[in-house]
Amino acid sequence: MKKSIYAAALATTVALTLAACGAAPEEEEPGGGEATGGAAEQVDYSACVVSDAGGWDDKSFNQSAYEGLMRAVDELGIEANDAESQSETEFGPNVDSMVQAGCDLTFGVGFLLEDAVQAAAEANPDTSFALIDSAFSEGEQQVDLENAKPILFNTAEAAFLAGYVAAGMTQTGTVGTFGGLQIPSVSIFMDGFADGVAAYNEDQGADVRLVGWDKEAQTGAFAGTFDDIAAGRQQADQLIAQGADIIMPVAGPVGQGAAQAAVESDGAVRIIGVDSDWYESTEYGEVVLTSVLKDISQAVFDTIEQGVNGEFSGEAYVGTLENEGVGLAPFHDFDSQVPQELKDRVAELQEEIVSGERTIETVNAPSA
Repeated sequence: MKKSIYAAALATTVALTLAACGAAPEEEEPGGGEATGGAAEQVDYSACVVSDAGGWDDKSFNQSAYEGLMRAVDELGIEANDAESQSETEFGPNVDSMVQAGCDLTFGVGFLLEDAVQAAAEANPDTSFALIDSAFSEGEQQVDLENAKPILFNTAEAAFLAGYVAAGMTQTGTVGTFGGLQIPSVSIFMDGFADGVAAYNEDQGADVRLVGWDKEAQTGAFAGTFDDIAAGRQQADQLIAQGADIIMPVAGPVGQGAAQAAVESDGAVRIIGVDSDWYESTEYGEVVLTSVLKDISQAVFDTIEQGVNGEFSGEAYVGTLENEGVGLAPFHDFDSQVPQELKDRVAELQEEIVSGERTIETVNAPSA
């Protein structure tokens, strides 16, 4: 399905081994300016990124992609450029501007940039492209492009672990989740979270309730935006009113509104972050139980390195627990509060997923 449908809506690791994403680099100012590296010997290669709405300081997937680009500048000696989108109407022009600037490789950050990146890739077969969180398609059929790489993440695996933890840590017996927009790269988190809660109930004979998402019906709570923090606060308040004391917002910077609500609950509500380790990347560490990590930064760096080495291909990358493309962040300040029995069981579940003994099923799984 083409993403123009969802673009319209835009307008209205326990302690696993992935490194957490921090704040955006202070020495490099994103937003259209060209950056060059100083540590590595310069190479004749340029990589560029175009953001989704939310910008490079979204404490989420845009920022993670930008950090991967800046690492490539420092370690590989590439040149870099970026375009920060303020709305969906800027996606196409921003991608085209990177092509016109002579970028060897251009990344689109987010599912909603599929149309823009695919159109540019088809029009410029000698230029390389990559799209984070989506494959390419024509109607209902997925298509493969030799010069465009889908960068995908099976976040349901890590979100399953987070759901299990949430069910094991709730004091009210109710946990919640909400999304920004109902698109596969969002719903996949919510599917995994729901399955984790269900697995805990089955294991423990418990009856923890999940509000905000019905996996079977694929319906739930959505803010309708990725950039209105107040909408995230509203969604969180509604889930809290239903008894949720642990909430996983899957909404980019909008999730910070939920974190604000948790801070003001005086310790009654905790948050599970997504994409980056919110304990490290946001100002709300005091309420962050853990985070579902998606290592976009490493995937961006690796893709650029392939390009520099003449090894770029359109073959899709899928991040999983097995290849450490996704994971669960440390419990940080809450570590002493998480029972060792729960930690051990989550570690066992991770091994079951990695070995293939357990599969997290979701209609929103990335196909490659």
